[in-house]
Amino acid sequence: MRICVIGAGAIGGLLAAKLADAGEDVSVIARGPHLAAISANGLKLIEGDKETIAKVKASNRIADVGEQDLIILGMKAHQVAAIVRDLPAIYGPRTSVLTAQNGIPWWYFFKHGGPHEGARLESVDPGGVIADNLPIERVIASVVYPAAEIERPGVIRHIEGYRFSLAEIDESPTERLEQIAATFTRAGFKAPVVTDIRAELWTKLWGNATFNPISALTHATLEDICRFRLTRTLAEEVMREMKAIGEALGIRFRIPLEKRIAGAEAVGPHKTSMLQDVETGRALEADALIGSVLELGRIVDVASPHLDSLYAVVKLLGETLAREKGRLVVEPA
Repeated sequence: MRICVIGAGAIGGLLAAKLADAGEDVSVIARGPHLAAISANGLKLIEGDKETIAKVKASNRIADVGEQDLIILGMKAHQVAAIVRDLPAIYGPRTSVLTAQNGIPWWYFFKHGGPHEGARLESVDPGGVIADNLPIERVIASVVYPAAEIERPGVIRHIEGYRFSLAEIDESPTERLEQIAATFTRAGFKAPVVTDIRAELWTKLWGNATFNPISALTHATLEDICRFRLTRTLAEEVMREMKAIGEALGIRFRIPLEKRIAGAEAVGPHKTSMLQDVETGRALEADALIGSVLELGRIVDVASPHLDSLYAVVKLLGETLAREKGRLVVEPA
């Protein structure tokens, strides 16, 4: 399968390296020192004591890689709009586009079948740029569970997890979905085809939208947040508000709130992705992780004062970082 990973950062790089090592024809779109290192030395993946160097084609121009069977959008949600108009250059008649972003996706209400069918979310797709330029028929949804990091340019370190839940936007079974899942499985990933992708998105986001902003503001790990009484209480309040919004949209939460917090605590002294972004000066995913939930809350008329407050201070934190550094450094893509 011809696969192009756009955004060969931590998760995109993990996908590209393992898919290439499994024999797929993989190209990556990257830039800067990351691109230079991949072009010169290949894409190195470290998994525990194992190191592999994947041979991938690397470029900073999407049009250079030619027609693809599968395009994986590996960048963060706020970066998708900037590249979406370039994708037709590598479309074939049956090219699929897999979204691998955190947070509520831009396509959430497309092929949804509910009262808000076709509604666009300004928080994650300002001006509808993505929806207008990426045909929904090409889109495959995913929920990303692995943790990885860029150790240095050209080198990805896997931390934990190999699961990517996959689904069609309308949650129907299709041949192309089964083919993509089989390709991921051959590469060593767990790739279940699910029929409740939005519920699974919410389950993951339930923790992400709670712990990411708290950690970014306090510089505390998941373990610290859950063990300190005041921040644990704040996390509980935020999660109750999120649960109310999700349930108003028809989402069923399958695990109790207390179990979700216990799971976060069990991860131990782990820095959330937003805290890592603060430390390295990258743009914060405030809108995809938090602003999108607030927008959904307005749609279903559910108040979320604790989450509102977290969003306000995290947005200001992002603006402050941008001013102090002159610009926010965007991770290799």
